[in-house]
Amino acid sequence: MPDDQPSQVTQLLERWRQGDHDALQKLVPLVYDELRRLAHYYLQSERSDHTLQSTALVHEAYLRMLGAQAVPQNRGHFIAIACRLMRQILVDYARGRAASKRDGGYKITLDDVDAMAVRSDAELLSLDQALNELSQIDERQAKIVEMKFFGGLSAPEIAEALDISRATVDRDWATARIWLHRQMSRSA
Repeated sequence: MPDDQPSQVTQLLERWRQGDHDALQKLVPLVYDELRRLAHYYLQSERSDHTLQSTALVHEAYLRMLGAQAVPQNRGHFIAIACRLMRQILVDYARGRAASKRDGGYKITLDDVDAMAVRSDAELLSLDQALNELSQIDERQAKIVEMKFFGGLSAPEIAEALDISRATVDRDWATARIWLHRQMSRSA
């Protein structure tokens, strides 16, 4: 995103929040490429036979965002919401597949989450459950994991999106990884 676009996105979000629906039409082209990049990153870590494609994931997230009550406050909040919505879409999709297959029993580990690909719907559901538990304890840590693992954002990008320091991102990331690893090891 060019340097002037984050402030432009925030201004358009403010206009949208105030009821200007034309602002949303101007906002979409500014964030579409970034949303597709996030969706592509999400889908890269999915199993190889996944039927959703980046464009479909972006469009579904966009439709869910339109239906939401709250309007994002700024660019960082917008990206955080988009990451959460894409995660929810993939989890809903996995739940639907798991309900038809009932192929449980797989547990996910976070030893090397940066390079890890989710190999099954059961692993994605396990991670989702652990992230939901973490969000009850520390919502910021859960957001950081979500943005890094599902959104593929770097620590500086997360720091900017959440308006926190890079050191805070690194510290929360390390703590969250340890907590998630412990939680998921217990349920194994």
